Amino acid sequence: MTRSRPSGRAAAAVAAALGVVLAVGGCSGPVDVDVPDLDPAQQAACERLVEALPDRLEDLGEDGLDRVEVDPADATAAAWGDPAVVVTCGVDAPEGYDRFQLCQEIDGVGWFVDDADLQDEPTEVTLTAVGYRPRVSLIVPAEYWPMGGSSVAAEVAGPVLDATELVDACR
Repeated sequence: MTRSRPSGRAAAAVAAALGVVLAVGGCSGPVDVDVPDLDPAQQAACERLVEALPDRLEDLGEDGLDRVEVDPADATAAAWGDPAVVVTCGVDAPEGYDRFQLCQEIDGVGWFVDDADLQDEPTEVTLTAVGYRPRVSLIVPAEYWPMGGSSVAAEVAGPVLDATELVDACR
């Protein structure tokens, strides 16, 4: 039995197919996000916000984080990287928040962060723009600790200010 070598075209096709399999196998798929129940005005504001968010977060990871798909695709949310940094518009007030709590102001937006998230070791941090309607949350995984929360909050501040309404300034 004689063996023949694949032609140049056949070898290229096999290499291309292998590349597609490896590329698809390396993807983790869309990021699952919660879908808040929004009235039409909130929905419109959140859609403006999500559309205005950057395609890339420059200050995270080694080379920045690119925007990735979310599931469901029509959610009022955006995500970047793996593990994903997630912005969701139209969220409820965080558990335990009341109007007497302190906020961190970053680039003109007041963000509430639960004291439990502010530890000396890496932890997932959730920041919520509680004074705005609709409210916006920002979840930053522990891998981007300690500067991830403030750098992402700075990158999304402009769209938050432009798309939402300040109704109660943080203290």
